[in-house]
Amino acid sequence: MPAFSASADFAIDKPAGHPCPHLQADFRCGIHDDLRRRGFPGCAAYDCFGAGQQVSQVTFGGRDWRRDPRAAPQMYRVFAVMRQLHELLWYLAAALALPAARAVHGELRLAFEATEAMTRSPAGALLELDTGRHRDHVNALLVRGSELVRAHVPGPKLDGRGADLIGAALANATLNGANLRGARLIGADLSRADLSLADVTGADLRGASLRGANLARCLFLTQSQLDAAEGDTATKLPPSLTRPARWSAPASGPGAVAG
Repeated sequence: MPAFSASADFAIDKPAGHPCPHLQADFRCGIHDDLRRRGFPGCAAYDCFGAGQQVSQVTFGGRDWRRDPRAAPQMYRVFAVMRQLHELLWYLAAALALPAARAVHGELRLAFEATEAMTRSPAGALLELDTGRHRDHVNALLVRGSELVRAHVPGPKLDGRGADLIGAALANATLNGANLRGARLIGADLSRADLSLADVTGADLRGASLRGANLARCLFLTQSQLDAAEGDTATKLPPSLTRPARWSAPASGPGAVAG
């Protein structure tokens, strides 16, 4: 149970290890269909990458922290580790699906198998893992894969890795092959921008406008990034991701993007 602080993303403070007041007896969220209006857009965009199910059903064999409160502290710590591993598995699988990264597929596959094996470890072993070192190793492979793919984009490409692009005016920008890993794009205007083969690993897209943007071939774009952003039915998405239901139809009138 991660902690969160009262902010634009969360309406209340909640310390780590404490259940949310909206958590119901059946472990469902009592305000799930109304999270944004109730001040919890951070929850609406959160993705545990399946780590919660793995911890509860596999690592702890279906044990319930409510019925077995003594296991709760360890379960919470294990979840934090498992989420990191499951996130890495998602990125590794995405990299393995890129034909242009074939030169590192062998190493990526070994890293995937090693990470998957870690997720099957018992709770005590999971807590002893050096996840930071493993993440650094995986990240280096992902960067190499990204570079191989983006090398196919001709001409100069924006290097915005870790850049502060909060509120940036990037409407209609050509960002093909850009490196936007870890970029802070909170509230940025990316409407109608072309992000084909742009690497957006870990980019913060909260409140960013993706209306009419081309994200169809974006690298390492996650569902949680989409859920945190604003878009419309003209936004082009990778087939593996789902258009958030709240995204509206594009505006009509001069300069509007056709659906």
